[in-house]
This record gives sequence, C-alpha cells and structure tokens, in this order.
Amino acid sequence: MVKERFEHMTRAKVIQLGFLVLILGGIAYSVLRFAGLDSISAGIAAQSLLVVVVVAWTGSYLLRVVSGNMTFMQQRRRYQQAYENLSAAELQTRFDALPDAEKVSLLKDIEDENPKQQAPSDP
Repeated sequence: MVKERFEHMTRAKVIQLGFLVLILGGIAYSVLRFAGLDSISAGIAAQSLLVVVVVAWTGSYLLRVVSGNMTFMQQRRRYQQAYENLSAAELQTRFDALPDAEKVSLLKDIEDENPKQQAPSDP
C-alpha cells in the first residue's frame, strides 16, 4: 500500500509531503521538549530525525531511478503498449477488409521480402 501511494508522486504531493516533514519536525521538537530535554538537545534530536527521513526519502527516489520504476517510465511503457495494441488491431482490421486477391498478393510480397532461412547443408 505504501508503494502504491508513493508510486504516483506529483509535484503537488511532493510539496505537501515536504510541509508534512517540516510539521513533523516541529512536533518532534515539542514532544522532546515536553519529555524534558532542553531546547538545544531537542533541536538537535529533531533535526537528526529530519535528516534521517530526508536521506531515506532521497534513497528511495534513487532506488526507483536505478530500477526504472519511476512514474514517467511506467506511463511511457503503458502508452507504448496501448499504442502497439491499437496499431495491431487497426492493421488487422484493414487487412481483414481487403479482398482475398489483395490479401494473397500482400502475403506473397511479404514472403518474398523475408525469405525463409534455408537449413544449412550437411557436408
């Protein structure tokens, strides 16, 4: 579920997530202050927590880049597959609409252009 949430990151979602990280930093600081730490120690601990979160976030991004699992690349694959399917269906429809004589002629032309590979002869 978490993977699905972060798979389709838009610019707006990234900005919202950035604000959420900042708010969590403020909440962590307040909780640490309430727990009894002085302001300097609470600030250092909250900043350390935020650094860990940002490094993990950046690491997950780099992992998606290296693995090719980014939103743009997935959209491109889906578009290419849909285009190929549509093109194949359109070509099949056009071929089916041809008269039988033209189908035979077209298939003969294709076979002439791509001759079958001959089996190697035994010496």
